[in-house]
Amino acid sequence: MPPADRPFSYRRTKDDRVMIDWNGRRAAVLTGGRARRFLAAIEGADGRREQLEMARVTGNFKRGNER
Repeated sequence: MPPADRPFSYRRTKDDRVMIDWNGRRAAVLTGGRARRFLAAIEGADGRREQLEMARVTGNFKRGNER
């Protein structure tokens, strides 16, 4: 997938939190069970599936205050 088609990115912290960014801005922070389920869902997934999963877990995070 070209970078323009990958607006979401994630990283796992040492304390097992997952931080999901959208176009370089924080969209969600997953902790505990949600973080474990997310990591299990994307294990072995291709780039497109990862993007879909990140979009699903972030939900409707835009509320009109983004620029």
